[in-house]
Amino acid sequence: VRNWYYIFDRHNRFQILSDSLKYCQKNKGIRLYAYVFMINHLHLVVSGKDIIGFIRDFKRHTSKEIQKNIIATEPNVLRLFDFGDGRYEFWSRTNMPKMIENEGYLLQKINYIHENPVRRQYVKQPEDWVWS
Repeated sequence: VRNWYYIFDRHNRFQILSDSLKYCQKNKGIRLYAYVFMINHLHLVVSGKDIIGFIRDFKRHTSKEIQKNIIATEPNVLRLFDFGDGRYEFWSRTNMPKMIENEGYLLQKINYIHENPVRRQYVKQPEDWVWS
């Protein structure tokens, strides 16, 4: 999220992310191997024919949905994402993709993302975090 603002932890915003991923699995040919939603970012392990297109479309769709949610629930927060010309930029422009080249690296990344809520002290055990 732009400026790492804590935004997902309220007003059903985790559900917006979840619903969007489910749609992409069903309709965009995305295979989801692992994920974790944190309060200001997310991690995904995915594969598909057009990952760049998936990321672009996912960000575009979730931006619109989260913007509607913010307007309805906490409109003053929207100014934090104002790009200055009436446009809003919710997601950071950078992604940090990593190519999974072997099973060991895959397992390392899956363990890393599932341990994220524990490291942040949201939960004591990875399996206790609902959004993973």
